[in-house]
Order: sequence, then C-alpha cells, then structure tokens
Amino acid sequence: MRIDKFLKVSRILKRRTVAQEAAEAGKISVNGREVKPAYRVKVGDVVELAFSAGVLKFRVLELRETVKKDDAAKLYEVIG
Repeated sequence: MRIDKFLKVSRILKRRTVAQEAAEAGKISVNGREVKPAYRVKVGDVVELAFSAGVLKFRVLELRETVKKDDAAKLYEVIG
C-alpha cells in the first residue's frame, strides 16, 4: 500500500492530498529514509512524520484498504 493512502486510511492524516504534500516536502521517512508519496509501505516499517509541533514515530502493524474509524488505531503502534 502506498504511504499516502496508509496515512489516510489509518486516519493519521485526514486527507490523502495532505499526505502527498507532506511526502513531497520531505516530512515523511520510513526506516530512516525520506520517501515519496508512492512508496510502498510494509508491515513492520517504522515511519516518522514531522509536524510543526514535533515528530510522530510509529510502526505499521497491519495494512487494509478500508477500516472503520474505531479500528483505525489498530493499524499502527506509536513508538516513543
């Protein structure tokens, strides 16, 4: 699954276009490498997302095309 779609499906970011813009601006890295919106994320990848307020670091636990709002947080685990 593409990183931009994962961020939208998991509800970390509200819209896919926001995720694409963040990746193009160099604010998303996977396993320590900066990635583009089309990067294929895999289970076990460690993603860092830079916000103006700080950095969110999480591990991908599951990939799904669609998910209910209540189950979105089960797709990833936040790391320190």
